[in-house]
Amino acid sequence: MRCQDGMMIESILEKALAGQRIQPDEALQLFSTTDILLLGNVASKLTRNKRADKTITYIVDRNINYTNVCVTDCSFCAFYRKESDADSYVLPFETIAQKIEETVAAGGNQILLQGGHHQNLKIDYFEELFQKIKQQFGIHLHALSPSEIIHISRVSKLSLDETLTRLKQAGLDSIPGGGAEILVDRVRQIISPKKCTADEWLEVMEHAHGMGIPTTATMMFGHVETLEERIEHLERLRKLQDKTQGFTAFIAWGFQPGNTQLQGDSGIQTAVTGFEYLKTLAISRIFLDNFNNLQSSWVTQGPKIGQVSLYYGANDMGSTMMEENVVAAAGTVYCMDEEEIKRLITDGGFIPQRRNMKYDYLPH
Repeated sequence: MRCQDGMMIESILEKALAGQRIQPDEALQLFSTTDILLLGNVASKLTRNKRADKTITYIVDRNINYTNVCVTDCSFCAFYRKESDADSYVLPFETIAQKIEETVAAGGNQILLQGGHHQNLKIDYFEELFQKIKQQFGIHLHALSPSEIIHISRVSKLSLDETLTRLKQAGLDSIPGGGAEILVDRVRQIISPKKCTADEWLEVMEHAHGMGIPTTATMMFGHVETLEERIEHLERLRKLQDKTQGFTAFIAWGFQPGNTQLQGDSGIQTAVTGFEYLKTLAISRIFLDNFNNLQSSWVTQGPKIGQVSLYYGANDMGSTMMEENVVAAAGTVYCMDEEEIKRLITDGGFIPQRRNMKYDYLPH
């Protein structure tokens, strides 16, 4: 039986290498193998088919969390606060401006701006903030996950299209893929019942793509989802990418249980292992045949696994992350500056290349 399973795995991988699309049941079969070296070899070959050179990209940017006040009470999050908490905040523009100045001084070309779902921050707050940032710095604004955009549309009593149109006019350049978690409502009802549904998350992305706003896509795995649900998530992303071609990258990261309610509720005490992360990354590369770029999640897995992931389907090291608060709140703190990222890439046998959100190469 084991031999037969091995032959089945090999035939699925041969199909992928031949350029044929693998199906969800075949992806599930791949999760049954313990031979992650084989998965890594196939994922690496598919990555090289996308781009023949040995370039690994990265971006110099900063993650700014404009507020930690949030009404969604997600059980996997250790970052959010109630408005009445002593350590809750909404950053004044002066603080945000200072953080952007530091980013520009370090060669940064983008701001990743995300925050909690604050009941009192309506669309006019974001229009004013974006306009000020654009007037003062002209920097690329990669801002507001789909769940934040849905929240803004609701508290502002606006349609989704009007919300996106006004945000774009104010300076929104692209949308990060946060808040996707697992795009299956059974899972979302357990870990984030007050956030947008899976359909709503996908709807924001589809409408954004239709307006010429590029986005990324994420998957947070290793909590209450089944392997079938992990694959359903990937399939929903692949279907939308077939339709719009609006996703520039996919980022998978493992759940960090530290300091979270979900840790106690679910009994999950340990973070996703390097083995599980690399296997999921490689299968994502094999399954997501219409995504050009997969990012390494060194922020959650650490620099060494981040480097190894370049042999498991990742072709991008993500961001220098001059500031990271959400994952850090769960007790995971990995930091690397641009020189360290370049060294990891070079030591792995690749060529480092600075990029922008659309994966255009930038001078160093």
